[in-house]
Amino acid sequence: MKLEIDPTTYQEIAKVIHSDQSPVGIDAKKTHILILNQLQEINDRLERIEKQIAK
Repeated sequence: MKLEIDPTTYQEIAKVIHSDQSPVGIDAKKTHILILNQLQEINDRLERIEKQIAK
């Protein structure tokens, strides 16, 4: 399992989810929305692949 991320990508993500108002330093709502959106995109791609395989 690859759990490493390149420093440039890491910094880009950190900038997007950062929040000075949060005690933990990130905007939890924005973070969850990004995660859910990415999961939906993965699900959509998987469904397209499954349909292609079923043909």
